[in-house]
Parts: sequence; C-alpha cells; structure tokens
Amino acid sequence: DYLSPMTKNAPALLAIDTAAPRLQLALLVGDACDTSIDEIAQGHAEILFDRIDKLLARNGVAYGDLDRIAVTTGPGSFTGLRIGLSAARGLGLALKVPVVGVPSLMGISLAAECRPVAVLLDARRGEAYFQLFSGPGIGVDEAVILPMDAARSRIPAGAEVIESAFVDIARVA
Repeated sequence: DYLSPMTKNAPALLAIDTAAPRLQLALLVGDACDTSIDEIAQGHAEILFDRIDKLLARNGVAYGDLDRIAVTTGPGSFTGLRIGLSAARGLGLALKVPVVGVPSLMGISLAAECRPVAVLLDARRGEAYFQLFSGPGIGVDEAVILPMDAARSRIPAGAEVIESAFVDIARVA
C-alpha cells in the first residue's frame, strides 16, 4: 500500500534486507509501511538504488526525509550482506541519520506469534544457525551455529519453529 498524504510529516525509516536471495525494502512513515520485494539471488548491487528510488518516489518521500535506516546484519549471503550494509552505511553518512543493524535471526523471529519461538536456519554442511526467542524479537540467548541435530534437540516443547531465511521486511521496519 502506498502511504497516505497524512503520514508525510511523520518520522520516516528505510529498512534494507539483502541477506537472503531476495532484495527487500520497506519504507515506514508513521504507522504506514510500503514494501518492495525482488526475488533475486545475485545482482542486488545493480538494482538496489533503483528500487530505493522507486519506493521513495511512489510514496512522495525524498532521501532527505529519512530519519533512520535499518539493515539486516546476517547471517546470510556474504556478498549480499556487504551490499546491504554498505548501502545503509553510505546513506546514513550522507544523510547524517542513524543506521540500525538488525540481526537476521531476530528479524525472522518478528513473524512469530506471541509465544516461544526457535529460529533454525540451514547453514549447510549439517549445521544450523539457531536462536531461541521468548516472543517476537525477544532473544533468550545468543545466536549460535550448531550441528543440525543438536540445534533441533534444543527446541523447547511447544515452541514455534521458523526455518525460513526470509525476514518480514515490514516488521523489521
């Protein structure tokens, strides 16, 4: 949904996620959020600023209107993370606005219902990135990398398990 003209004077935040094979952007102005999502495994750098330009333009927001930038910090694709982090840092410096790093496992947990949640991501070679949350975004412990079986054995009974590598970019914003 495009932002309504009434939200134009509210604080504006741009969220960027390039950790997974997707380019995800969200523009949050007040309580209204608009997103741009491209399924793309490679080539984030070639389209990132074009997509940001289009997201801002269709909502009547200029770069100078941004008050903050959020960016996922991984785990994720090494190259994808470098692109997203570099873009966020560059924009933050140029616009003189804060840049907030959001760990990807925390961002993923934001899609959970309000109950304990375990985020379990395949790290390949029989290992998993793993973190427990008491609720969306509320970490119980630090993220770790474990053998997949060991990670699965640490999931508490009744916990929601999220195994998707994709954050909900609107919730990150």
